[in-house]
Amino acid sequence: MRVPEQSPAGSAARELGAFLERRREQIAQRWADEPFFRTVFTVSRDEAVEACKTVVDALADVASAGRLEDVAAPGFGSAREQLGRMAAARARSGHSPAQTANETAGLGTAAAAVLRGEPQDPARPGTPDVLLALTVLMGTLRLVIMETTISAGEELIARQRQQLLEVATPVISLWDGVVAVPLIGTLDSARSQVVMESLLEAVVERRARYAILDITGVPTVDSLVAQHLMKTVAAARLMGAECVVSGIRPAIAQTIVHLGIDLGTVVTRSSLADALGYALDRQGVEVSGRTAGVNQR
Repeated sequence: MRVPEQSPAGSAARELGAFLERRREQIAQRWADEPFFRTVFTVSRDEAVEACKTVVDALADVASAGRLEDVAAPGFGSAREQLGRMAAARARSGHSPAQTANETAGLGTAAAAVLRGEPQDPARPGTPDVLLALTVLMGTLRLVIMETTISAGEELIARQRQQLLEVATPVISLWDGVVAVPLIGTLDSARSQVVMESLLEAVVERRARYAILDITGVPTVDSLVAQHLMKTVAAARLMGAECVVSGIRPAIAQTIVHLGIDLGTVVTRSSLADALGYALDRQGVEVSGRTAGVNQR
């Protein structure tokens, strides 16, 4: 909501903007000692003060424009960038949105203390009116901070999810020219895409001629995942590598048959060991089998 400039509230908003500009340094110094900024800028207090000044300047612009309750006010532009970096840092260090909201309240208290300490000027609106305007503006800032905090948290979760997908789909070199991806857990479209990308990158980087997809640890396969696996096999062939699928369990085999998916052109083996043996045999590598000895008493 925009406050009309000629109204008493508009006069209080303009006076609030002037106050924020006038007491910029003092407010920034106080805010730098508040937990909201102190927990992020742990090394340099001067850096915290500069960050505080950016936010105070934004508030002054918003107040001067009479847009005390407008979270989309242009004046918040520079503050959002600063707050976004802070929110990301706080999210990485485990600060919750509730903790952020509580700490934001301290900023309003500190600014109000500076306002109450100013000498009264009969030509200006009364302090209570300006305090009310400050309360409204700090409430809007709180919403802006919560927006950036939630957005930063969502971005962090998305990055962590992507990292987990990459960690959960390692590409292992089993032999010269042979790589394998042992899959464990549920496969969905997103993870299947990561599997394809990781495997193809490994084929190129390691000049692999055989790529093994081992799905022994995959409990179920639906039609979409099966199609992704087929696409991975086809893509590996285009890259010059033969793809072998191993570890197809009876339940998954029945599902594939019921879905009508044709694996006739795909080389399959019952286990990862059999798939590796196939790849080695195709390369002319002879592996002599032996039975491990067991110590008997």
